[in-house]
Amino acid sequence: MSTNFDKILNRRISNSIKWNAYPEDVLPMWVADMDLTAPPPILDALRKTLDHGVLGYEFPRKELMEEVAQRMQRLYNWEVKAEEVIPVPGLVTGFNIAARITCAPGDGILVQPPVYFPFMKVQKNTGTVTQLAELKKVTHGRTLHHEVDWDVFDNAIHSDDAQTRLFLLCNPHNPTGTVYSDAELARLAQTCEQENIIICSDEIHSELLLDGHRHTPIATISPEAAQRTITLVAASKTFNVAGLFVGFAIIQNKEIREKFKAELEKLTFHTNSLGHIASQVAFSGACDSWLEELLVYLTENRDFMVDYIEKNLPGINTSVPEATFLAWLDCNELIESGKIEGSPHKFFLEKAKVALNEGAMFGPGGEGFVRLNFGCPRETLLEGLERMKAALG
Repeated sequence: MSTNFDKILNRRISNSIKWNAYPEDVLPMWVADMDLTAPPPILDALRKTLDHGVLGYEFPRKELMEEVAQRMQRLYNWEVKAEEVIPVPGLVTGFNIAARITCAPGDGILVQPPVYFPFMKVQKNTGTVTQLAELKKVTHGRTLHHEVDWDVFDNAIHSDDAQTRLFLLCNPHNPTGTVYSDAELARLAQTCEQENIIICSDEIHSELLLDGHRHTPIATISPEAAQRTITLVAASKTFNVAGLFVGFAIIQNKEIREKFKAELEKLTFHTNSLGHIASQVAFSGACDSWLEELLVYLTENRDFMVDYIEKNLPGINTSVPEATFLAWLDCNELIESGKIEGSPHKFFLEKAKVALNEGAMFGPGGEGFVRLNFGCPRETLLEGLERMKAALG
């Protein structure tokens, strides 16, 4: 492996949210960015721009949208036109705009908790009703996974006296690490077609696939799905450039696309010029060999973490993520036994000096869980796990 992902970087000297939100004796394993350097081709392109010396106003060039479209073709055999790709400042912006153009106040938005917590804030931002189709937890010894409970999903549609207008899908799923199968996606798409529901699919982790798992954009399931789906993608998580704030909405339905663009313009959102550069290099394929090495490293980190938890952290069950660099840890057994009182997030923060994400933030089904970021050097991961073990000792 030519990339040294084991190198420890001092991120406290930067303005990192992850590393500066807590006191210096706390090890942060919460915010979903990696403690690894971005790929050299991206850094070289950014240095070249900085060496030029002028950082003026820029609009995203057509070549950038063409690069995104071509990557969709290479990865998924998905024919996307450049004009169907719309730059956004981030995917949270993207799904909030999707809600604004598809829903009126009082309409319903369907989500599958426990899920990326900004999904749970769209209701407040848009005056809509959040309709919960909670995923089903399935435990296998000390590991677990989440899957769709189809009865729960079907019953959540048009629930709480609200007509469901939008389905917010997270695929691969954050925080559970689940990759939806083609059969599951087809059933979700068919239901949305029958009920006239627009789909907004957050696919930001779609290239962070472990164990050779394959990602299918839900828009590629059928021509009908393509016409009712807003797909959100970005280089930010995969290539660790989240702070450059550029993502893309792929919208093949012209009417929906024009509404989306008009709302973006109304809100005067703009994307970051350095983010344009990083995204174009990332989607060009110049970083693919780096990505192959990264996925091997993340898979080894995940396996190391699962093995450590099984051997050393009794009372905690863990997901075995199929994608992402995020683990979903079930601490409910420790709470029920009295070894942890209250929030496991607070317990590990105070007793282990490890900052994890509070599971309850991810909605129903997240109570008693924490989310752990294993996108870091192995030494950092081991230190965090050993601190947790000592706290439970």
